[in-house]
Amino acid sequence: MIMKTLASNIIHHPFFRSMSPDHLALVSQRAEETTFKTGEIIFREGEPANRFYLIEEGAVALETAGAHRGHVQIQSIGSGDVLGWSWLFPPFTWHFQARALQPTRAIALDGAPLLVLCNRDPHFGFELMKRVSQVVIQRLQAARRRQLDHSPATSA
Repeated sequence: MIMKTLASNIIHHPFFRSMSPDHLALVSQRAEETTFKTGEIIFREGEPANRFYLIEEGAVALETAGAHRGHVQIQSIGSGDVLGWSWLFPPFTWHFQARALQPTRAIALDGAPLLVLCNRDPHFGFELMKRVSQVVIQRLQAARRRQLDHSPATSA
């Protein structure tokens, strides 16, 4: 069996599919494998945001603080998904909590060097922002669906 390299895993991750080899090489320089145990908090809402995760295996719950019910799950993400975009936008704090639902393997990318690359190379920055924007839209739609599912029905 041939072991995939970290760079190969990044190249083949759906988030980075069809990105230029030069840009992928830059991304790969700041990457590391990481794992999370079931129930482990990956990050908490309000904490400094400095990472971006490519989920390779496992499942992660995106949660937000509920009024009187602790944390409420907004969405579950898994293999092939990405986690974290808050490192891109001031004030650079997490907007949700992320918790591993099962043993999870991911590639962690350091947000600060990626942000510097975005500023130095506008083409890279644009490519990354297009991809992140798609993730943000999907997450907002999931939060909206979750809210509608739990809203009381109204009658006309």
